Amino acid sequence: MADSYGAPGGGGSSRGLSLATTAALFLAWWGVTAAGWVEPLFLPGPGAVLDRFLEVVEEGFGGATMVEHIWASLSRVGLAFLLAVATAVPVGVLMGMSRVARGILDPPLEFYRPIPPLAYLPLMVIWFGIGELTKIVVIYLAIFAPMALNARAGVRSVPIEQIHAAYSMGASRLQVVWHVILRGAMPEILTGMRIGLGFGWTTLVAAELIAAQAGLGAMIQQASDFLVSDVVIMGIVVIGTIAYLSDLAMRYLERVLTPWKGKV
Repeated sequence: MADSYGAPGGGGSSRGLSLATTAALFLAWWGVTAAGWVEPLFLPGPGAVLDRFLEVVEEGFGGATMVEHIWASLSRVGLAFLLAVATAVPVGVLMGMSRVARGILDPPLEFYRPIPPLAYLPLMVIWFGIGELTKIVVIYLAIFAPMALNARAGVRSVPIEQIHAAYSMGASRLQVVWHVILRGAMPEILTGMRIGLGFGWTTLVAAELIAAQAGLGAMIQQASDFLVSDVVIMGIVVIGTIAYLSDLAMRYLERVLTPWKGKV
């Protein structure tokens, strides 16, 4: 099997290096804590974090079990992601196809895109209160911009010759959009979805600062208030693991929907 640059066996060697890097980082973490070079208050060992994880699974932390924390965060990120897919992709496609839409939508999109979520979080609280809506809106805004911009870039990357060829063969405008433009833009759209999902998990902790009763970000915040370092690290590991598994799912979706990517 060749990787995207044609080197045989690239996928296997990449996975091997990833496993080796993960093992090296874990051993370094264990070695530093076992040697006592860092106080447990600042960096608890892997065993302590695992014990705390099992304890939170059974007894909970901050008024909710681990399952409840994970479900609360998954539901917020998942709903914001689905809303972004339903709105950002059409907006990006429209911007890629229409100069008028690009001229109208590009300035506000580029204006708010680099603003950190914590900067407009207070405004969201003023507008929408401290309920679930504010949390979902903050995560949604973080996901929307990269998804829309990647969809726009994907549409702009479709060769004009393919569009003209489809029209010359009698295709309607809807058929050209569906079979030529969207198909050609699909790799960029899926890449935008992967990037947006990553931004969603990045924004989760900020969103759950707003009076959240459950959620991984809320759990981390509560633990940091009381200097419970093992819970903080446990929450970080759980968020990172879920985000990584989500990314793997998106990579699988890419392979299914765009099997030609990297081969032509």
